[in-house]
Amino acid sequence: MLTRDLHFDLPDHLIATRAAEPRDAARLMVCHRQTNTLEHLHVRDLATRDDLLRDGDLLVFNQTRVLPAFISGTRVGTGGKVTGLYLSATDESHWQVMLESRGKLQPTEQIALTDDSYLTLIERIDGGEWLVEVSSPLTTLELLQQVGSTPLPPYIRKARRQQGLEEITDEDQQRYNTVYAQTFGSVAAPTAGLHYTPELLKALTARGIELGYVTLHVGMGTFMPVRTERVEDHPIHSEPITVTQQTLAQLKRARQQGRRIVPVGTTTVRTLESLPQDWQHLDGDYSANTSLYIYPDRQDFAYRFTDAMMTNFHLPESTLLAMVATLPDMGLERLKNWYQQAIENEYRFYSYGDAMLIL
Repeated sequence: MLTRDLHFDLPDHLIATRAAEPRDAARLMVCHRQTNTLEHLHVRDLATRDDLLRDGDLLVFNQTRVLPAFISGTRVGTGGKVTGLYLSATDESHWQVMLESRGKLQPTEQIALTDDSYLTLIERIDGGEWLVEVSSPLTTLELLQQVGSTPLPPYIRKARRQQGLEEITDEDQQRYNTVYAQTFGSVAAPTAGLHYTPELLKALTARGIELGYVTLHVGMGTFMPVRTERVEDHPIHSEPITVTQQTLAQLKRARQQGRRIVPVGTTTVRTLESLPQDWQHLDGDYSANTSLYIYPDRQDFAYRFTDAMMTNFHLPESTLLAMVATLPDMGLERLKNWYQQAIENEYRFYSYGDAMLIL
């Protein structure tokens, strides 16, 4: 498939710069694959419409927590400003980061984050990505919590800037995480889960819907745009996943009892579909790294854990859009048609935007 086939035009005013309040007030476009019909609802309707999420469904969430990974510093040699994104830590003394500055950065150059914490550039890895040595009395998490801020996607920061708004606010630290987030590790949010409130989760549980949790720490593999001419040639970065013994047992019972498994978000789909073929015989928690790339016409892949799914509206020419197009009875043409209808109905797009429920 050509990457340009994943393109669509989106009016700028439909890029959400603020999340819906309350969370479950976000709009929900319900897509019925069997009948090729749409309903225009709100996320809160999941609590009362038992024809959407059925009693007995296993609803699975990604419980990763977003790090304050957006960093800024000063070039020690020139005093110039540097901004960037923490990506991962090889150890407490070495990070991988993406950095931007007006002048060209050079190996051995130092960037001050605080009076006693600085980065030394070791090696440019790819584009704006660097391996750096960290000198600080603080741990990685402590340092990020001191100097970092919410890693909102560039398109949100740009849209806010164009509207004369503050690019990143204190509110984003809470709002760009799910209410059930647990372990720090992501540099972007699993955005489909942002729409759930504690009250909505409680109402779903009371209705007989089972909740399960996995972890995928979102990194470059999820949000890197496709830059190759063909979709299948795009390289995917590896990301760590964990599926606990408890969740494995929930999956096994759901399959044995013929109940639906409904992942919330593409990262949850990728986590579940990354389980080994002998997953039912695993003993204990399953942890691994995944570089699973799901794209149209991939011959060696078939869904095992995705009977329906909830997801946000994704960027054009992205791996996430490619993945959603591969769902059974979907196809890219139908998905793009549904996206066009979402645009015509003024749905809000991307990380802070509205959602789809694909049944």
